[in-house]
Amino acid sequence: MLAAALERACPGEAPLVVAVSGGGDSLALLLAAAARAEASGPKVSAVTVDHGLRPEAAAEARRVAAICATRGISHDTLVWQGWDGRGNLQDAARQARLRLIAGWARERGIGRVALAHTRDDQAETVLMRLARGAGVDGLAGMAPERRAGGVTWLRPFLDISRADLRLYLEACGQDWIDDPSNDDRRFERVRVRQALDLLRPLGIGAAGLAATATRLASARAALEAATVEAAARLVREEAGDLLIEAGGLAALPAEIARRLMLAGLGWVSGAAYPPRARALEATLAALTRGPRATLHGCLLQRARGRIRIGREPAAVAGLSCAPGSLWDGRWRLSGPEGAERQEALEIRALGAAGLAACPDWRAAGLPRTTLIASPAVWRGGGLIAAPMAGHGKDWSAAVNCSFTAYLLSH
Repeated sequence: MLAAALERACPGEAPLVVAVSGGGDSLALLLAAAARAEASGPKVSAVTVDHGLRPEAAAEARRVAAICATRGISHDTLVWQGWDGRGNLQDAARQARLRLIAGWARERGIGRVALAHTRDDQAETVLMRLARGAGVDGLAGMAPERRAGGVTWLRPFLDISRADLRLYLEACGQDWIDDPSNDDRRFERVRVRQALDLLRPLGIGAAGLAATATRLASARAALEAATVEAAARLVREEAGDLLIEAGGLAALPAEIARRLMLAGLGWVSGAAYPPRARALEATLAALTRGPRATLHGCLLQRARGRIRIGREPAAVAGLSCAPGSLWDGRWRLSGPEGAERQEALEIRALGAAGLAACPDWRAAGLPRTTLIASPAVWRGGGLIAAPMAGHGKDWSAAVNCSFTAYLLSH
């Protein structure tokens, strides 16, 4: 059963990384993947993230390393020390875990990471999102495959129960670590897990909720396809902004229009999460009363029958990076040979002061707000180049991912 699930979700011979905490789910995934590798499957390695949030965490990571060493599996431990005591601890830890693992995998040229989420995890996720009033996307649950952080994340065991994975480990003679936080009612997922036990007599169980998620995932795919088709007709990229035909947007079904706008805001801002539905509704209503509105680090402007979504200048005013790095998470600037090694150079927003140093900026045919928020090359307080404003030789700027590619990958 586990081997078949791995074959469906992780086909081919490309190397596979398994994220292993030492708990039963991830150890079962690791052992099943290793058994497949021994039978001429893809090479498997393991990685563990020590969040440093519990005294036992370091010892648990060493325990995983010892299990891997016994079975001849390459293993690394990554340490996170970024918790500042604020916000949602579990979400912060999850984001850090994904970020660390993705970076580790990219450095080694490995493009696939397997996660051990089970049918029970899927059911818990659906119930949590139901409590928040989620729509189709939220109730579709976790996707079996998604692209993020430069790697592909795979969840081969979404149709397999947690109990079945424990049975597999027992058959392998492998014990596992029980994380005490799994019984800590401070965490929402723990409370939801306990609520599922109470709902089971009513016929609401993990299998049914996971099946609902699968059906809604099919509906989500249809909505996403309609959004991609609408984008091809109504949206055009210009200098890192998006131009959307306002009349065509208004004629779309409300759900497709909403998805298109959310995707546009996500592509321009690079934000990990979309704005809340009420915030989007309020912003679009504001655009009917006036020419401009801001949302999610973006500036929305309505003119000549189009809605332009661009970066809000204030959102990028303090951003800087070295040449060769991504600026604002999406812009890459290229200059003359050797420019990337000049330590005095940095990429910052052009800003109003920089625009004043570009006498011919109007020839670019772009709005002033777009240019102010565009990347420029600086040496101290001196402007070296502003590619989008046509200033400076031998420098160019391009967004690293097209809007179409962004739509297809989210």
